Amino acid sequence: MSAIFKREFISYFTSPVGYAVLAAFTFFSGIFMWVYCMYPGTSNMSGVFQSMFFIVLFVIPLITMRLFAEDKKQKTDQALLTAPVGIPSIVTAKYLSALAMTGLCLSAFIIEGITLSFMSHPDWSVIIGNVFGMALLGSSFIAIGLFISSLTESVIVAGIVSFAVNVLISLLDTVASTIPADFIKDMFSSLSFQSRYSHFALGLFSLSDVLYFVTLTFFFLFLTDRVIERRRWA
Repeated sequence: MSAIFKREFISYFTSPVGYAVLAAFTFFSGIFMWVYCMYPGTSNMSGVFQSMFFIVLFVIPLITMRLFAEDKKQKTDQALLTAPVGIPSIVTAKYLSALAMTGLCLSAFIIEGITLSFMSHPDWSVIIGNVFGMALLGSSFIAIGLFISSLTESVIVAGIVSFAVNVLISLLDTVASTIPADFIKDMFSSLSFQSRYSHFALGLFSLSDVLYFVTLTFFFLFLTDRVIERRRWA
């Protein structure tokens, strides 16, 4: 499993993808940092995290789109499937490589928090809580993207579909506002990524939000495992 993890993680930096993702994430987080903190002279980074939600929607599909789709396209998936490694280990290794890449991106917030420390006294509990919340959000996005990548051999299709699904799930609360039936409205709102993540962005910790993201992550990893298992015996 460690060999697959290393191969996948290093591959981000043997192509422009890793550098582009890091550059985009750092660029936009820096802009939002200036707009919400540096320019008004405040240490409250809630606006930064809320705005970066939409950037994560776009960045995560770039990280996940090639994980299985590229193997299928280059016909290297058969060698992987016949290796003496269990399917859960393959899926987990690819998932962890994408999660590690996301962690590199999130480290930008820690650097920005340290920068703020030279100017004011930021609340580190809020910053760490927000980073934790975005890590959970990213984890779910990664699991969804990994599943979609396992369904196609087109890297572009995997990226576009992952982005579309992420946007759809994130905006369920907006869709819910147009539904007259209260129980359906409540159900859609509870499933929305944006409404779940907004609690973390405001510095609020909710166990139900944590369980939601963790459960969704394991659910899509399980679905990916089933797709790859079926392909192994096809």
